[in-house]
Amino acid sequence: MSGNKKYVVLIFMCLLFAYCNQKGEESKNEETILKGTATIFVDETITPIVEDEVMVFESKYDAKFTLVSKSESEILNSLFDKEAKIAVLARNLSKKELNIFEQRKILPKITKFATDAIALVANKNSNDTLIALKDVVGFMKGERTSKIKGLVFDNPNSSTVRYINTLAGLNQIPENDVYSFKTNNEVLKYVSENDGMVGIVGVNWLSQPNPSMEKVISNINVLNVKGIGGKDFYSPSQNNLAEGTYPLVRDLYIINCQGTSGLGMGFASFVAGDIGQRIVLKSGLLPVVIPARKLNIVREKENKEEK
Repeated sequence: MSGNKKYVVLIFMCLLFAYCNQKGEESKNEETILKGTATIFVDETITPIVEDEVMVFESKYDAKFTLVSKSESEILNSLFDKEAKIAVLARNLSKKELNIFEQRKILPKITKFATDAIALVANKNSNDTLIALKDVVGFMKGERTSKIKGLVFDNPNSSTVRYINTLAGLNQIPENDVYSFKTNNEVLKYVSENDGMVGIVGVNWLSQPNPSMEKVISNINVLNVKGIGGKDFYSPSQNNLAEGTYPLVRDLYIINCQGTSGLGMGFASFVAGDIGQRIVLKSGLLPVVIPARKLNIVREKENKEEK
């Protein structure tokens, strides 16, 4: 074989090796339903439960998620702008929103996985642990009562603001005596330091508080709420969520707009499955499917000695 031919063969072998190596790397990094990396945009009011689900999922599979906590409005804008492909929201998409995706020939896969609650909290110094929802709605409309000095929300664009505004028939948060911060923890801290203020937060932040917030949580009361037209007051307990007696409930959804069989599909299946639903149950929220309890029955044989 001439020198030129040897040189050509050598170049060909090098190119073939590089191509195979590149394909191997692409295959190694390819995202599947149980492997790869992905970003999840999550409603800040329900971040703790999503963090728990992600932690267990990552411990079982070769997957890594980046969580981005934002307000509901910001997440929806990210979905429409194609910045977000996987999102966890405290409501389903509306028909109008679904039409936007249909026009782009995208069919979002939507998975309901839990029922959450909006909790009303007050300073521990307040001896009254009862509150009527009609008083909260009236306060939003400008009607003042001696029980409420101010309402405190996490974010003007949050799902809790949208929820209460809907009840009050409002399009935006009132300017007088209604305050907003950036996070649920900031709401809890403010309420713990100010008498007469009523905070409105996702109950998940109370059932799974960050260790650094334990002192703050100990200085607030979770209020029992009477629904509009209701007769009795109920706490946002898991049992009351199951029985439908607590008036401020909402369902949680995973919105997957990846359009492929990626981690979004795998994560949604996991959260809706047995392990994921057990995590929801342990968190204090209400799972869509109550996991079955496994009972181990041990029978002891009595050895009777003959006398």
